[in-house]
Amino acid sequence: MATEQPEPMSPVSDLGYEQCRDELIEVVQRLEQGGLDLDASLRLWERGEQLAKRCEEHLAGARQRVQDALASESEDADRG
Repeated sequence: MATEQPEPMSPVSDLGYEQCRDELIEVVQRLEQGGLDLDASLRLWERGEQLAKRCEEHLAGARQRVQDALASESEDADRG
């Protein structure tokens, strides 16, 4: 089994949605390919979990912004 050197990774909190999503896709592909030792696989899996959580946070924030905008439009229409 090949042992890969860990790549320096940006903190998940610094990544935008698209960056998180793209890196998560890469993580899944690397795990599916196999050939990693247990420690490397676990590190990748943990990174994937962090990335997935951050993607959910980005999506929740976007959802809230849309809801706030729609509520604001509705209030403006009620007043107008």
